[in-house]
Amino acid sequence: MTATEVRAADTLAVVDPATYESGPPLEALRRLRAEGPVVWVDEPALHGFPAGPGFWLVLRHVEVERVLRDPATFSSWLGATQVRDAADLDWVRRMMLNMDPPDHSRLRRLLSRSFTPRAVAALTAAIETTAAGLVDRMIDGDAEGRCDFAKDVAADLPLITLADVLGVPAEDRWLMFDWSNRVIGWQDPDYASSAAFDGGGGTALARQAVALRPAPDGDGRMPDPRTRAGMPDLYGYARLLAEEKRRAPGRDVMSVLLAQTDEDGGRVSDAEFENMFWLFAVAGNETLRNGLPGGLIALLTHPAELAAVRADPDLLPGAVEEMLRWWTPVMVFRRTATRDVDLAGTRVRAGDKVAVSFTSANRDERVFSDPDRFDVRRAPNPQLSFGHGPHFCLGAQLARVQMRALFGALLRRTDTLGPDGPPALLRSNFQRGVKRLPIRWTAASGRP
Repeated sequence: MTATEVRAADTLAVVDPATYESGPPLEALRRLRAEGPVVWVDEPALHGFPAGPGFWLVLRHVEVERVLRDPATFSSWLGATQVRDAADLDWVRRMMLNMDPPDHSRLRRLLSRSFTPRAVAALTAAIETTAAGLVDRMIDGDAEGRCDFAKDVAADLPLITLADVLGVPAEDRWLMFDWSNRVIGWQDPDYASSAAFDGGGGTALARQAVALRPAPDGDGRMPDPRTRAGMPDLYGYARLLAEEKRRAPGRDVMSVLLAQTDEDGGRVSDAEFENMFWLFAVAGNETLRNGLPGGLIALLTHPAELAAVRADPDLLPGAVEEMLRWWTPVMVFRRTATRDVDLAGTRVRAGDKVAVSFTSANRDERVFSDPDRFDVRRAPNPQLSFGHGPHFCLGAQLARVQMRALFGALLRRTDTLGPDGPPALLRSNFQRGVKRLPIRWTAASGRP
């Protein structure tokens, strides 16, 4: 193949969601990154989805940080943050994720103030208790020492934590599992019509939401979940929950948020609450739900590193940072150029899509020595899995707490851990998802 043909094959691999069912195209990204920090990627019609106009893909760490810290030039609002153009741009622009300052700054301040020290301390204690309980359930519930870690263990911790944050009754938490599947897994036929929660055992709010759940059309396709019309059950639940919290506020973060006032004396509107609820219930769930099994895959495929962390639990915080770098749950985010600009020698025109590759930046040889090596002692480790700049993930602290708590409990309660078959990965060029992760273990000889 000529150099042009190799480059075309590499950019196709990067944009095709089917590629990722066997893992992200790391070699293709390495070759593209070696050519330069920015490359043009076409968007052909794939898997029944229409062609797009194409985008600039930013591959190196320095340039990714530059794009993310300059919202005046690289806007989240102008074209939203998903690489493929939104079907309902007016609506998605109302989400905090897709805002620029000052609108983004106002909501972020209100939300940040809602995570009071008392609330964070309570959440941290609850996370540690929940993580220990989930591992106990895993160990004590299967004498043969086998389970699907992704579904049976990892999925539950962020759901329970988010239920605490949002003030969602615990029995309704699997609604968030379905919502995340549909939004993040819209490119994957196994997840696009997820309906694991049937309302049985849930609250009256949950049953009303399930009644609004859309059904697949004659071709088996669901409405676009990145639109309000595509998620009527989520928005219906959020509206009912907000009404309930305004009547009888609790101590959860969302109750505190609804009581907050901004600098002008204004409060969070119903629409703003619904969109924040979407952000937490979907984005807040999915990143960790895939980061946990992804981190375990890293340990299982690097047994010497697993043994090192087991022998020295003080390595766990650094190991978590390396898991996030090595797995990189959210692989790419989009911005749109507001003006003509030179980006590392590439002329980007106003209106062009600019996508930053966190996967590539987290493997940038200019920043990380031997970047494909999983090293729990790596330091420094400026991984970008939580983003950078004004949109740096608000939930980063709680995500780290959850990862440390679950892996700490898992290593304490087991003597051995190993794969029990290959993992099944999500068809998505956005989220590095794990649908199934079969594992086997032997329990530790004595309970701590």
